[in-house]
Amino acid sequence: MPAPRRPAGGALWGLAGGWVITRVLIVLMVSGVLWVSGTDVTSDVSVIYHGWYEVLQTGTFPLDDVTWQYPPGAALVILLPGLLPWSYLVSFFVVCGVLDALTMVLLMRAGTRRGRSFSGAWVWVAGVPLLGPTVYCRYDILVTAVAVAGLLVLVRRPAIGGILLGIGGLVKIWPVLALAGTPRGRRTRRSWTAAAATLGALCFLLAAGMNGAFEFLKFQRDRGIEVESLGALPLHFARLAGTWNGQVSMNYGSLELLGPWVPLISQLSVAATALGFAWLLLWRLRAKRWQPATTYDAALAALLIFTVTSRVISPQYLVWLVGVAAVCLTVRGTSQRPVAALILLATFFTTLEFPLLFGQVHHSQPWGVAVLTARNGLLLAATVVSCRRLWRSTRGPDAERTVVLPALERTGYPVRPGIAYEQDLLDGLDSETARQ
Repeated sequence: MPAPRRPAGGALWGLAGGWVITRVLIVLMVSGVLWVSGTDVTSDVSVIYHGWYEVLQTGTFPLDDVTWQYPPGAALVILLPGLLPWSYLVSFFVVCGVLDALTMVLLMRAGTRRGRSFSGAWVWVAGVPLLGPTVYCRYDILVTAVAVAGLLVLVRRPAIGGILLGIGGLVKIWPVLALAGTPRGRRTRRSWTAAAATLGALCFLLAAGMNGAFEFLKFQRDRGIEVESLGALPLHFARLAGTWNGQVSMNYGSLELLGPWVPLISQLSVAATALGFAWLLLWRLRAKRWQPATTYDAALAALLIFTVTSRVISPQYLVWLVGVAAVCLTVRGTSQRPVAALILLATFFTTLEFPLLFGQVHHSQPWGVAVLTARNGLLLAATVVSCRRLWRSTRGPDAERTVVLPALERTGYPVRPGIAYEQDLLDGLDSETARQ
């Protein structure tokens, strides 16, 4: 007989209390009540986002603003605070808080299921405030909430998960990477088809209803190397040593390094992204064992590859990683626990780098470069560890074992020779039924 489960009431109350305390601190910081010098980033909402909102209300995308570099679905997020009765800034904070709370509820609910853990919810409680006020002054927490919801339902309801991840991809592209680890067969077909159909339909509607839906592609193409990216580190060191004669200037909405070596580093970044995704394809083709956490673990590995090889690693990118890492840790058997620890540590260094020491990063001064090196080094280490542990978890010593479970077949999971599936692959699958 299965062991009796311990009451979860105490853990839930602890999680709820931790979330409330940390979010009150964030609200106090973004509202200016709790003032920390150098951490005010609210102008991104009150000036940039609100300016986009005014343009989008006219039925067109910001065609003359090179800082608009987002897929067309981002317009829906920028317009959303305008539906609330308060000022745009306050309404934006309210929307962020509500989506943050909903994400917390989903992670807590996932932790109550058989074979699950509250560790993921604790990662969300701790990881979000590590980004400081920045997390409520960017719309990435909204996208992360949609991606977390899509991932958590992806295994049990692949079509719904695909729709949610497709919506997230329309807003910021990266949520579609979460489909990288769907089990081969029927569930992959359902989720990928639902995501593609959602993306296609909503893109068509936005392109038909508003002018300039895909102008962002032109702006993305012409970008340089952003000062916080992994590729920027060699230039920072060269600049610190006085051997690089380029410049740092505002370019396409962010501070970028412009000058010698930049085109080469940009090409290497694109090549690294292509190689990373080629590795993911190889992993899918050779994986022999899908465990309960494999879908989530692969999503985190794909997102880390995408982030580390990007020409831009903005501070808000870390909330993506915190959200997906939290989903991984809702499953007790996840291979990504050390990766989540590295991500949380990188999130802490991100707040030191921006906004606290961003002036030093901008000018390639020693402390700024040191903190940035630590942050990017942690992200690179997390990527390597994540990919390595994902590979081993799906090609371990038990990977050649064939498990044929009628109960899994009835749920739609493909059970084929050479591929092993854990008995608890689906949440709530009764272990007695699985043994029949």
